[in-house]
Amino acid sequence: MSDRRKFIKLGVAGTAALVTGCVGKNEEAAGDPKGAGGTSAQAKGAIVLSTWDHGMPANAKAWSVLQGGGSVLDAVEQGVGVIESDFSNRSVGLGGMPDRDGHVTLDACIQDHEGRAGAVAFVQRFEHPISIARAVMERTPHVMLVGAGAERWAQENGFSPRDVDIPEVRKAWTEWLKKGEYVPVANVENHDTIGMVAMDAQGRLAGSCTTSGMAFKVHGRVGDSPIIGAGLFVDGEVGAACATGVGELVIRNAGSHTVVELMRAGWDPTDACREAVQRILRKLPDPSGMQVGFLALRKDGSYGGWSVFNGFNYAVRFTEQEALVDAGHELKLP
Repeated sequence: MSDRRKFIKLGVAGTAALVTGCVGKNEEAAGDPKGAGGTSAQAKGAIVLSTWDHGMPANAKAWSVLQGGGSVLDAVEQGVGVIESDFSNRSVGLGGMPDRDGHVTLDACIQDHEGRAGAVAFVQRFEHPISIARAVMERTPHVMLVGAGAERWAQENGFSPRDVDIPEVRKAWTEWLKKGEYVPVANVENHDTIGMVAMDAQGRLAGSCTTSGMAFKVHGRVGDSPIIGAGLFVDGEVGAACATGVGELVIRNAGSHTVVELMRAGWDPTDACREAVQRILRKLPDPSGMQVGFLALRKDGSYGGWSVFNGFNYAVRFTEQEALVDAGHELKLP
């Protein structure tokens, strides 16, 4: 953990010359709900942003797709696909933690510059739900398919299920069964999503979001990640946003849509994320353990993020920089 923290600090320091004031202002404002927030950083040309430290390898893949002539939609699909295939990851893909019945269930969505969208929810045994979501968008008149119907449609359209048995995960579930206590905690060590938003050199936007959901959830629970307007929202005229953390809180506030609509009204991306966080907190008497983070990208290249508690970080990649940045926050963990 100490090495990771050092890398975060180096990433922020390395960005400072290019994005003067971004992190510093966010940190000054953190914990001051009435403050003006931080001025967002800005990149020129293509840019990729994604949540948490696993966003670094995801961004690397997305960037290589863009540099190789792939579309921004290809980039956000293949970028998060790297994390879906990482079976050591306990919050995304088939390597994720199971629900209380012992099943790993997956949710994902994707959206393009024109607002077209596809999503799947409560699917099992498929390595790349993000690719199934894109297929739903491109091959059906629908936006979302769920459960057994989504699984059957996926197989009919060339996706093959696979069984992955991970002893570590099985053991964790067995241990949890002894008490059966469900605590929906999402923080720097226990998060449940990768969200990605990106823009190509021509200014076209896209976004993706994929998750295995919270550990030991009720069988059948679906969070914000596959819901357009909650876990992800893209509007080619304005920008894009994605969310991470306790999905129920994001759904209740249409979080990512809120962030994009604030940017449409002229808000800075960081301030838009902060306002979305504050709206959640105004209706949350006890925020203990209730981490939520937002990440936003405006079509002029400005970007930023904000969260309920400290600990939320995001990966950024553009021509001049590759870094992991700590987002600003409203509250500090004890």
